[in-house]
Amino acid sequence: MAAYRYCEAVTGLQARNFSYGIRLLPEPKRLAMSALYALARRVDDIGDGDLPDDRKAEALLRTRELLDEIRAGSVAEDDTDPIKVALADTARRFPIDLGGFDELIDGVEMDLKGAEYQTYEELKVYCRCVAGAIGRLSLGVYGCDDPERGARYADTLGLALQLTNILRDLREDALNGRTYLPMEDLVRFGCQEGFARPRPPVGADFAGLVSFEAARAQAAFEEGLRLLPMLDRRSRACTAAMAGIYHRLLGRIAADPESVLRGRVSLPGWEKAYVALSGLAGGRS
Repeated sequence: MAAYRYCEAVTGLQARNFSYGIRLLPEPKRLAMSALYALARRVDDIGDGDLPDDRKAEALLRTRELLDEIRAGSVAEDDTDPIKVALADTARRFPIDLGGFDELIDGVEMDLKGAEYQTYEELKVYCRCVAGAIGRLSLGVYGCDDPERGARYADTLGLALQLTNILRDLREDALNGRTYLPMEDLVRFGCQEGFARPRPPVGADFAGLVSFEAARAQAAFEEGLRLLPMLDRRSRACTAAMAGIYHRLLGRIAADPESVLRGRVSLPGWEKAYVALSGLAGGRS
C-alpha cells in the first residue's frame, strides 16, 4: 500500500488535469490508475529532462527492462522502486496490456530523435504512442463492454487530447526546438517559420491554422467520446471529467488562437472541479 500512496502523491502533485478524473474512481481502480500515471510521468520526465540524449536513451532502456520484470512476475514486494512495485501489483489485479508503455517509450524516443511530421497521418502515429496508448492501458483498469471498439475509441480520444496539448504548448515546444504540427499544414497557412515569437509571422494565417487543427481535435473528441457508454458509471465519470477539461481548454484556444503564443492556456481549479462533478452526474461538459 505504501507504494500506491507514493504513486498517488506523484499523481496529485504533477497530474493537474488527470487527477480530477481519477478521484471519481473507487479505491482499487484509483490506486491502479495512479500507478499507471506514475510510470507514464516518469517516462515523460525522462524525455523532457535536462540529461544528455544518450543518458535519456539509457533511462528509457531501463524502463523497458522494468516492464520486462513486471511481465516476468519477478518484482519483489520490498523492491526499492515504489512505482515498479505498485505497477506490478496492478498488472496482477487488472488485465492491462503493458505494451502500451512500450509504445509510450517509442513516442518519447521519436522526440529524442527530433522527429518532425510531414503529414497528419504521421502525426497520428506519434499521438497513438504518447496518448492513445495511455487510454488503452486505462481500459484494462476500467473494464469495457466491447474491448475492440473501446480500444479504437480510446485511441481517438487520446488523439483529441494530444492535439489539444500540441496547440496549448505550441510556443513552449517551439522554444525547445520542437514542432509537432504537420509541415503540410504549416506551409498551407504560411506558418513554416515556427512559433518562437510571441506574435505570428507577418502574412501568416495563424488563426486559420489553429482553427483547422482545433476542428480536427473537435472531430476526434466527438468520435472518441463514444467510448463513454461502454464503461461503468464511475469509469465513465472519470473519462468524461478528463476529456471535459481538455475539451473546454480546446474551446478557449479556438476562441482566442493567439493566446497560445502569450502563455500557457489553462482552466481555473474551480472550473476543473465543476467539469469533474458534471462527469459524475452523467454530463459531458
